[in-house]
Amino acid sequence: MTEEKPTDETSREARGMAFFRAHNAKAAARMEAMLGGVAPDLMRYAAEFAFGDVYAREGLAKRDRQLVTLAALATRGDAGPQLEVHIAIALSLGIRREEIAEVFIQLAPYAGFPTAINAAAALARIAPEPAGAG
Repeated sequence: MTEEKPTDETSREARGMAFFRAHNAKAAARMEAMLGGVAPDLMRYAAEFAFGDVYAREGLAKRDRQLVTLAALATRGDAGPQLEVHIAIALSLGIRREEIAEVFIQLAPYAGFPTAINAAAALARIAPEPAGAG
């Protein structure tokens, strides 16, 4: 079953915000509050494009899109808050903590150990190791 493509700006924004709220309601609310009084259009653009258009595309499952997003954000080195938001989204999509860690380990030879270590530290903040594990 394919998702219906939005045809107007309102449906793109609604689709995007619905995805964001469903998979990280706390981050969506923080971002809306932060940008609402300063740059509400920036929030709308992010919702419409990133979640309303890109995540709604066919060709990759949302799970795979999220793994790519994690790798891209981690390699930037300047997107820590966004990486943490997307780690939480990944977990909500059923991606296991161990799988996310493997994505970051995979980055080490290509993006460098500092990048991989910083990404793993973000994962530890968002999804600490369960008590008694390890």
